Amino acid sequence: MEHTPAWLISSFIYLSAAVIAVPLSKALGLGSIIGYLVAGIAIGPWGLGLVSDVQEILHFAEFGVVLMLFLVGLELEPHRLWSLRRPIFGWGSAQVMGCALVLTAVAMGLGVDWRTALVGGLGLALSSTAIALQVMGERNLLPTTGGQSSFAILLFQDVAAIPILALLPLLGVVSASTGSPVIVGKEFEALKIVAVIAGIVLGGRLALRPMFRWIARSNTPEIFTAAALLLVVGTAALMQWVGLSMALGAFLAGVLLAESEYRRELETDLEPFKGLLLGLFFIAVGMSIDFGVLLASPGLMAAVVVGFLAVKSAVIFSLARMMKLPYQERPVFTLLLAQGGEFAFVVFQSAASVNAIAAQTASLLIGAVVVSMLASPLILVAMDRLLMPRYVHCGVPVVDEISEPQSAPIIIAGFGRYGQIISRVLLAQGIAVTVLDHDAEMIEVARKFGYRVFYGDATRLDLLRTAGAERARIFVVAVDDVEQSLKMVDLVQAHFPQLQIVARARDVTHWNKLRDRNIMLVERELFESSLRSARSVLELLGLDPDAALQSTLRFRQHNLELFEKLHPHYKDSAKMIAVIKQGRQQLEEQMAQERQAQQELKPK
Repeated sequence: MEHTPAWLISSFIYLSAAVIAVPLSKALGLGSIIGYLVAGIAIGPWGLGLVSDVQEILHFAEFGVVLMLFLVGLELEPHRLWSLRRPIFGWGSAQVMGCALVLTAVAMGLGVDWRTALVGGLGLALSSTAIALQVMGERNLLPTTGGQSSFAILLFQDVAAIPILALLPLLGVVSASTGSPVIVGKEFEALKIVAVIAGIVLGGRLALRPMFRWIARSNTPEIFTAAALLLVVGTAALMQWVGLSMALGAFLAGVLLAESEYRRELETDLEPFKGLLLGLFFIAVGMSIDFGVLLASPGLMAAVVVGFLAVKSAVIFSLARMMKLPYQERPVFTLLLAQGGEFAFVVFQSAASVNAIAAQTASLLIGAVVVSMLASPLILVAMDRLLMPRYVHCGVPVVDEISEPQSAPIIIAGFGRYGQIISRVLLAQGIAVTVLDHDAEMIEVARKFGYRVFYGDATRLDLLRTAGAERARIFVVAVDDVEQSLKMVDLVQAHFPQLQIVARARDVTHWNKLRDRNIMLVERELFESSLRSARSVLELLGLDPDAALQSTLRFRQHNLELFEKLHPHYKDSAKMIAVIKQGRQQLEEQMAQERQAQQELKPK
């Protein structure tokens, strides 16, 4: 029999472990991350010993984190990223510096050498981007205040890892007592970094969209996917070449494409790769746990893990209060940032290689980080079951969680500007509604005005059942996030086919995607108000109010008919442009004829 390739055997082992462990973990209510970590422990050196080369697979699996940051970047238009500059550099620096200083001070107070204490404090101050974003994605927390704040801080940590790594050789030189460090070629390195970042930004602005447009015209889906992967790999490699974070480069590339017409296609193509590689990353983390260090000094390991989690939790919870995060978002925000992170592996390994800390100390700290990453999802489950129900009703002004089955005939998802008006009209008619929203601050404001809005994520099947979707008649999608809107529609159509769906469309692309799903009652959020403003402008210009009304009504009818004609062709830009130009010309000619007819009817 021909020899089986090693990569085929390894692939079989990883996939088998994931397929067995993750569904079991989800069935037990522990989440997918715990399943991946347990799978890694089971097949790793301290389990069945099926895989021994842990570091190599860990380096490969880190690409899952890179892909995840690229996809996160796709969700952040540049103007939104610019709006986060203060949280990123303000709260981000406060979290990293605050945690590092307190951890260093505590360690030095316990008699640890200042160099070891400083390296430990800097490394342990960082958090797991992979676990935090995975948890926030599963719980749909990214749109919330706490989610946005967590993301801003995690992004700053990626940037902060660069000067931390640059500091380690200096500590190593001081530790070895070989005199002052000699810094050679730093100016060149700085110029190289600036040139690469500028090249990515300028190249992204000028070349990415034409490149993807040219590739899309080939009508070869697999090449489009290959181009997306090439973009991520290329930007990651460039950033690593200049000594920066690969994930930061991929994030930057994602932001540059956030406003492009290929954003959704890129997300769809890369999502499966991201999920598998992230799973592989967590499996590798589970395999990397050195139980030898744990068994050699279990008391010390437990003290380090509990100690740094407690110190970071205290600092981060205090930061959450200063940031005035909603009460019910603070525990999850604190836990997700309190755990150790992937960059800590790099920091401690690099510190040991330059003699800034002892190799045994590095192994102990890496083990503590891995244990914290393993424990965090378990703590989160315990928090959900034991702490959060009490926290919601602890006497502070917080929102109601939807826990009792509802029976209103209408469910409205989203209580922003759009959902509020719909709710008020229905309530004025004495019609009962169940309103769901995922923004704790918005719900608190609504309560002050006497509205009862439930806190919950309408993309969750269990929550929709509790909201009474099986008995309701109408489901109103009033959220402004396109991805959430489409998820809700897909979920409702799959599980509650009796519900009639009325949806809000953010823009033309969103409208077309809703129509693809056979949603006929769709309103573009600014269309009617824009028509009213146009009517006011015409009247101010001296047009008769009846004529202004007829003109806007005629435009409205034309626009709706045009959209129906465009829908079958909205993926073909050339055809769509031709139909729009033809329709606009027809409307202008028709309007000109009507004006001419009105002029002829006027008395002379």
